[in-house]
Amino acid sequence: MFTQAQPIDRPPKRSAPSGTRVPFFVPLFNPIARRLLRVGLPLGPNSLLTVRGRTTGQPRTTPVAVVDLGDRRWVIGTFGEVNWVRNLRAAGEATITSNRRSQPVTAVELSIPEATAFYRDTLMPYVRRIPLGLGRFILGSLGASDLLTDPDSAAKEHPVFELRPRSNNGSGAATAPTA
Repeated sequence: MFTQAQPIDRPPKRSAPSGTRVPFFVPLFNPIARRLLRVGLPLGPNSLLTVRGRTTGQPRTTPVAVVDLGDRRWVIGTFGEVNWVRNLRAAGEATITSNRRSQPVTAVELSIPEATAFYRDTLMPYVRRIPLGLGRFILGSLGASDLLTDPDSAAKEHPVFELRPRSNNGSGAATAPTA
């Protein structure tokens, strides 16, 4: 009896979160944010993520918040299994544009235990450093306060990708981040 082959180096797909919905204002704000970010206007931790569509192969660009700590960067699927998450998972690479500078990156999806540790050990301290509690307020406004209050549940419902710089020598190999 044969079983269907599974990718070796990718975490299992997460199910769509039951209570996660994209707030009504996000689809209204995204086209504005996309234009502002494209001309180089800084919007906090937001950058443009361009990834090849999994069915069309066409480049798709969306604003995303980037957690940037030292020489490491991550993006979070705040609304669960949305299109950019599925596209990034399928492509495994993208271009991140911030302040009119583009960088090709390799995206590595964190496993659920790695994502749990990320939410607990990296995201919580990162958000706490944002003045006046704005980080908590913004996540609460987006319906994503569970990212801070329940790392175990968040890891199951909100995929996390580490973005690693892609080498420019044409090999496609990622350069390893330094610890």
